[in-house]
Amino acid sequence: MFVDQVKINVKAGNGGNGIVAFRREKYVPNGGPAGGDGGRGGDVVLKVDPGLRTLMDFRYRHKFKADSGKNGMNKQMTGRSSQDLVISVPGGTIVRDLTTGRVIGDLTDNGQELVVAKGGRGGRGNMRFASPRNPAPEISENGEPGEEIELQLELKVLADVGLLGFPSVGKSTLLSVVTSAKPKIAEYHFTTLVPNLGMVQLDDGRDFVIADIPGLIEGASQGVGLGFEFLRHVERTRVLLHLVDMSGMTEEDPFTNFRQINEELKKYNPELLERRQIIVPTKMDLPGSDEELKKFEKQVRADERYADFEIFPISSITHNGLEKLVARTADVLEEIPQHSLIATSDEETEKTYEFSSEKDFTIENIDDVWVIEGEKIEKLFKMTDTTHDESLLRFARQMRGMGIDDELRRLGARNGDSVQILDFVFEFVE
Repeated sequence: MFVDQVKINVKAGNGGNGIVAFRREKYVPNGGPAGGDGGRGGDVVLKVDPGLRTLMDFRYRHKFKADSGKNGMNKQMTGRSSQDLVISVPGGTIVRDLTTGRVIGDLTDNGQELVVAKGGRGGRGNMRFASPRNPAPEISENGEPGEEIELQLELKVLADVGLLGFPSVGKSTLLSVVTSAKPKIAEYHFTTLVPNLGMVQLDDGRDFVIADIPGLIEGASQGVGLGFEFLRHVERTRVLLHLVDMSGMTEEDPFTNFRQINEELKKYNPELLERRQIIVPTKMDLPGSDEELKKFEKQVRADERYADFEIFPISSITHNGLEKLVARTADVLEEIPQHSLIATSDEETEKTYEFSSEKDFTIENIDDVWVIEGEKIEKLFKMTDTTHDESLLRFARQMRGMGIDDELRRLGARNGDSVQILDFVFEFVE
């Protein structure tokens, strides 16, 4: 089964917790703090695997979680950091943030890696909090939570050349003749349901990858037929071979079909019309094809939009014209530079930080409980070791520094009121 679009959830590993410990050895009665730091949590990394051609591996597994770092230990020993979780993806995978729609990365090269979720740093042990004022602190940090993100993976096949055309115009037959690929071929529409790839090798040593992709019909840009499944893969190609049936065995006019497909390309992505396109009249071995070709060429040259398009008639059965077509395609590819066709324009090279007077937390009274929410305050709480009073006092000072105490008073909180952060409830003290 060919799968080219999936949604997954990835969670990086949390950092290990720092610990509270003191040096206890014979003849050292007043050993200082010796609690070690926690280890770093593992990142989640996407890596291009040249052996993969589909996103099938993600069809039944949607959640990926890296291991957390190990906790710190006595004698100032740092906990072990966790290994990164490496997820293999095929080349041509576009990674998007499902929440915002932003393109995170475009994975095209073999072995290319992309960190999609950063692991949390390890929490500090009590040895990090020692000072002349407090030489024996009973305070430590929990590890930083790892990042969690919903991703959309979209595969657009990597091919130099894409085969355009209505269903049953001979795309799969052409691919089977010029390459060693063996696509399904039959005399009915939509025989090809998934993209097929093949390698064309010329006698002069040149080669290129050609893709046979499911046929288009009118309305494909709105998803009619296999429209979206086809069109997303066309975006990767540098040259388009537009196959047109010259057999005269169908009621459709060849030029009308040719024009309709170009209109669908324009509706889907206007940039596709700027792609180099070669017209390939097919089935030239059948009776009446020469007359159809003359009529078609006249119509093409009369339309200023297509007047400059090259035309190479072929017959995949008799192999007439194939050698010229393949050689010209290779020449055109040499003229077109290879580059990523999907720009990650959402990535900013420069970032401007602006002061915002808006609070980065919210306070709401629910059933006589003041509920505090906000990414920053929740992160600070998760990193607070609630088993030690000094850690809780430190968290209280952090809340006061963020202005939460003042905001609670402004909203009408009184001494003894319940305040909740995540699942932790405590009393408000004036």
